[in-house]
Amino acid sequence: MRFGLFIPQGWRLDLVGIDPGEQWPVMRDLATYVDGRDAWDSLWVYDHFHTVPVPTHEATHEAWSLMAAYAATTSRIKLGQMCTAMSYRNPAYLAKVAATTDLISGGRVQMGIGGGWYEHEWRAYGYGFPTAGVRLGRLGEGVQIMRDAWREGVVSFDGKHYQVDGAIVEPKPLQEGGIPLWIAGGGEKVTLRIAAKYAQYTNFTSEPDGFAHKSEILAGHCRDVGTDYDSIVRSANINVVVGATEAEVSERLQRVRSRMVELAGEGAADAMLAAMNTPQAGAGTPEQLIEAITQLRNLGCQYLICYFPEAAYDRSGIELFEREVSAAMGQASRR
Repeated sequence: MRFGLFIPQGWRLDLVGIDPGEQWPVMRDLATYVDGRDAWDSLWVYDHFHTVPVPTHEATHEAWSLMAAYAATTSRIKLGQMCTAMSYRNPAYLAKVAATTDLISGGRVQMGIGGGWYEHEWRAYGYGFPTAGVRLGRLGEGVQIMRDAWREGVVSFDGKHYQVDGAIVEPKPLQEGGIPLWIAGGGEKVTLRIAAKYAQYTNFTSEPDGFAHKSEILAGHCRDVGTDYDSIVRSANINVVVGATEAEVSERLQRVRSRMVELAGEGAADAMLAAMNTPQAGAGTPEQLIEAITQLRNLGCQYLICYFPEAAYDRSGIELFEREVSAAMGQASRR
């Protein structure tokens, strides 16, 4: 099993209390740390404009600006977004941005892409909020445009949602065949079918029964479209709050809560923490997390992307996870 790590960017109220002028050094230094650690295969950002669990005036740094910055300040780690919202950028333009970033990075960019869901920021930024069918229709057409642009260096496309007429995307990405596509989401009729047709990676729920069910649906779509199911890497995300004891886990969760309550209110903060507070979601001792991750791996999950809500303030949870969880999972994978 391979592991990725989210770099805090403010979206989940994870830079609260840090002066805006100091936020980039905090993010950059954590990315540099991750870049130097064998435990991590990739670093990730979210593609959002407004904070959760409620919109606030706290920072939310833009995903592709950060991609370019990390491309220039790291040397080994892969760089991804979980996930870019297709409708936020014209797909030919996005293909160009990603190709340039791939060159800056020396060929390390991943394209995490999805239909998008956060209605408040859609409307606030003037995108409206089209139906799920329209958003997923754009996703299906957009990934075709990007894939062809990266392979050929020029793309034309006349679709229902997008029209492109000889858009030149040169230079192409450094990665042979173009930038790997992580198609995120568990929509069974459309999203997973798009993934079966175009993705090298998928990303859906870490809940074991849900993961198994989505995997079955994906396998069916792969049979229908003629894709080798085993060629697609299945991944999931977890929110890691790890401590040597259950009491330490509770203390860490309370510190996360205290940073959120003033801005988000008790109800929203408690709901967000409740969704994190199980070993399956990522909160627990190393032993509990190993058990939960092993169960997920046995269901076919090959890649886990970890979000540490404390990362901007305290790396001890990351270090504990590296020492006792990812190391153990890596040894298990080699047996």
